[in-house]
Amino acid sequence: MTKRKVIIMGAAGRDFHNFNTFFRDNEKYEVVAFTATQIPDIDGRKYPAVLAGKLYPDGIQIQKEEDLPELIKKYDVDDVVFAYSDVAHLDIMHKASIALANGADFVLMGNKETMLKSSKPVIAVCAIRTGCGKSQTTRAVINILKNKAKKVVAIRHPMPYGDLAKQAVQRFADYSDLDKHDCTIEEREEYEPHIDKGIVVYAGVDYEAILRQAEQEADVILWDGGNNDTSFYKPDLYMVVVDPLRAGHEMLYHPGEVNFRMADVIVINKMDSATDEELKVIKENIAKVNPTAKIIEANSPPVVENPDAIKGKRVLVIEDGPTVTHGGMKYGAGYAAAKAAGAAEIIDPRPFAVGSIVDTFKKYGHLEEVLPAMGYGEHQVKELEETINNSDCDIVVSGTPIDITRVVNVNKPIVRVRYDLQVIGDTTLEDVLKDF
Repeated sequence: MTKRKVIIMGAAGRDFHNFNTFFRDNEKYEVVAFTATQIPDIDGRKYPAVLAGKLYPDGIQIQKEEDLPELIKKYDVDDVVFAYSDVAHLDIMHKASIALANGADFVLMGNKETMLKSSKPVIAVCAIRTGCGKSQTTRAVINILKNKAKKVVAIRHPMPYGDLAKQAVQRFADYSDLDKHDCTIEEREEYEPHIDKGIVVYAGVDYEAILRQAEQEADVILWDGGNNDTSFYKPDLYMVVVDPLRAGHEMLYHPGEVNFRMADVIVINKMDSATDEELKVIKENIAKVNPTAKIIEANSPPVVENPDAIKGKRVLVIEDGPTVTHGGMKYGAGYAAAKAAGAAEIIDPRPFAVGSIVDTFKKYGHLEEVLPAMGYGEHQVKELEETINNSDCDIVVSGTPIDITRVVNVNKPIVRVRYDLQVIGDTTLEDVLKDF
C-alpha cells in the first residue's frame, strides 16, 4: 500500500493535536513535515520521536510556512492539511491555491476525527476571534461551578513554544509551576488568572494524555480555548464569545465561523463599546445561521487599580499580545482604561522599540498607540523590557492579564488594568449552567 504523503500547516497547537489524534499511528499516511507561522521562532525544530510514535523514530521536521511550495515538490506531497486558527477565509483560500498549484490536495479536518471524548462533563469556551473575552467568560463559568461545590479543572489550548518533549503534559497549580515550565508571557497571560482563583490548569502537547490525567481530579472539565480554534474535546455545553467591535468577523474567519455555527450559547461581549449597527449585524447573523443558540449579553468593563496615577500623565499602554497582533485590534482594555482615567497623552511606542519588537510593528502596521506584550522567549522578553525602559512616558498602563513585573524589570511605575465579565441581559450564565 502506498502511503499518502502529508504536510501539516500549523502554529504549534492544532497541528500537533491533529497529528496525535489522526496521523500518529496511521499506516495510511506519512507526515513528512509540519510548517509553522504566526509565532516567532517555532520553526527549525522537530516534533520529537517520543511524541511522534512508532512510525517516526527520527521525529518530524518543522519548517517555515514560506517554504511550502518547495516542500510539496521535494517530498511529492499528496495532502496539505491546514491546522491553525484565526485566519481570514480569503487567506485560507490563498493557501489552498498554493497547495493546489503545486500538485497537492488541500485538507481541513473536522471535529469527528479530532475531538476527544471525556469521561467527565465538558464545558468549552471558544470564540470567533482572539481577544473577544474568552478568559473572563471562563473565569465567570468557573466561579459559578465552584459555588456549586464542583471541582473544576481548566485545560487550556496549547502554547508549546519550548521543548516539546518536556511540554507533553503540563500542570499549573501555583506560580512556581510557571517558572518550572519556563512559561512565555503569552502562556502566563492565560494561566495566571486561573492560578489566582485557585484553579488547576493543564496544557501541553498530547491532549489525550492531558485529558486522562485531568479527569482524575475533576468533576467538570473546562476547555479554555485559544485564538478562535474549535474545542479539542467533545463538549456537553459549547459557549462561544463574539465581539461586536469586529461585527461580521463571525462569518469571515476560520475556524471562528465553525464555532459560531456550533454554539449552544453565544456570549455577546463588549456591548457597552459597540454601536447599535454593530450589534444589529451580530444578532442578524445569529438569527441567520444559529437561531437556536441561547444569547447572553455582557460587558467587560476595565477596572484600574489606581486611576489617579494616570490622570494628566504621558502614558505607555501595554496590551495582550495576540489580541492586538494577529487578532487585528488597534487597542484593548489598557488603552480604554487610560483614556477613561484622563491620560494627558498616550505615547507612540514605535520610536522606542528594539529588536523583534520593531519587527512586530512592521508586521502589524495597524498598531500605533499600544505596545503588544510580546514575550515568546527569553530574548524577546528582554527586548520588550528594553522597549518599555526606552519609552518617554510618565507611567505604564498594563492591560495584559498578568503582573508583568514578574517577568520584566522596568524603570517606570506600572498601573494594572483588570476586567471581568458583567452579564447585563435577561439570560444569565447561571441559567445556562443550571440546564447543563
